[in-house]
Amino acid sequence: MEDLPGSILFACDRNTIRSPMAEAIMKHLVGHRVYVDSAGVQLNGDEPDGFAIAAMQEIGLDIARHNPKTFDDLTDMSIDLIVTFTPQAQHRAIELTRTQACEVEYWPTPHPADVAGSRDIRLQAYRDVRDVLFERIRARFPAPERHA
Repeated sequence: MEDLPGSILFACDRNTIRSPMAEAIMKHLVGHRVYVDSAGVQLNGDEPDGFAIAAMQEIGLDIARHNPKTFDDLTDMSIDLIVTFTPQAQHRAIELTRTQACEVEYWPTPHPADVAGSRDIRLQAYRDVRDVLFERIRARFPAPERHA
């Protein structure tokens, strides 16, 4: 089992769907043992996506109060690991490694907002992304065994 990094940044394009989902999942799985944040390359609104909020509420995680931000808005860049979900976020994270010592992992993840159709079809796309992120995070950062 790999040791947990001290700090993780999840990054996507606008910080309204994938990266806040991943941030909430990671915080749920590891609590306060790791500093977890998220950011986007640019902003396109000032609140999380409604379908993302609904999909996360289904598993008991609330991202409704998430405040989307960009890489430029981050106040502490002491990040050990940046996990990116899009080519644009990957490019920005690699740029940061020129001045910051951190690892970067690219987890290509589809953008659920690109799915068209009924509300149910669209919500299912968000659930699928949520579930993929949950499993990927749980596999990459196994929780330490808990002792009773």
